[in-house]
Amino acid sequence: MTRLNIHTPDTAPQAARPLVARALAANGYLPNLIGVLAGEPLALEAYFTLGEINGRGGFSTAQRETVQITAARLHGCDFCVAGHSALALKKAGLPAAQVVALQQGQHTGDPALDALAAFTAAIVQHRGAVPDEALEAFLAAGHTQAQALETVLGVSLATLCNFANVLAQSPINAQLLPYSSGVLKAA
Repeated sequence: MTRLNIHTPDTAPQAARPLVARALAANGYLPNLIGVLAGEPLALEAYFTLGEINGRGGFSTAQRETVQITAARLHGCDFCVAGHSALALKKAGLPAAQVVALQQGQHTGDPALDALAAFTAAIVQHRGAVPDEALEAFLAAGHTQAQALETVLGVSLATLCNFANVLAQSPINAQLLPYSSGVLKAA
């Protein structure tokens, strides 16, 4: 049972309907996150705008999904863990074993992704006030100061989605259930 309405294309406020239609067309179904955010068209617009900006950064899809899965795990958003795990597999081409490791907060075997996941966790856990050692380890792994800020950008996007879903208690869409933490197998 959700605590907030999950809108459909027919129940969404008029101002949200173009973005709802866009999400439906892109996914083939309406993710419950979009249905929730449609309740406040500005929140839905912020999600799309910030997502587009985040997508233009220097991170690869695999790196962006690493940030998203890590933040969602720490924020307790099972919906976003599942959704971003699906993207990590389908769009980023990450192996299932790496995605499962990210879901569980374990090492992926890729030092650059592991450094990014650890830095993302430090940002979330310390609310941006990361210890010097965390930033130094991130930079020592080959990441840049610009990428440190890009990680903050990704966490910002994740926070909007994660908090909206946790507040609403959105169920995971059936299309995303196979990618849920504890369901997805390392193959």
